[in-house]
Amino acid sequence: MLELKKYAVIKLRKSRIDEIPLFIEIEKLEDTSDFIIPYSAEKHREGMRKPNTIYLSIINEDTLSGFIILAIEDDSGSVEFRRIVVATKGNGIGQAAMLDMERYCKEVLKCCRIWLDVFEINKRGRYIYNKLGYRQFETGEYDGKVLLYFDKQI
Repeated sequence: MLELKKYAVIKLRKSRIDEIPLFIEIEKLEDTSDFIIPYSAEKHREGMRKPNTIYLSIINEDTLSGFIILAIEDDSGSVEFRRIVVATKGNGIGQAAMLDMERYCKEVLKCCRIWLDVFEINKRGRYIYNKLGYRQFETGEYDGKVLLYFDKQI
């Protein structure tokens, strides 16, 4: 019998400025901080003010459980999936949020391609991106760390 993975039931909504302190807390978690470049509160506020940057809060069981940052690229039909940070890993919240984010990009933003970069050392992230159909198209470097670039047509 085929067993289907049950994803967490989450919802995405536009983030609010008052959620930034929690974003910063989640970014500092040990199993997160090695894989991202944490932002200051001001950098998050600045990002939220930009018209081409979208912050989406991940709500699981009425609790803020993480966030996503998207950057719309002008006239290219592409969205940069800049960041996903989830407080509790391993229970499907991130995957469910990514699936909802893809729907949002396609239906609301009318985009046809999502791309991202991930540090090579982030094995969990790479596994999830491959599992959800993202494919590596380039390699780069940031601050001495290898970056892998992935994309997906939606």
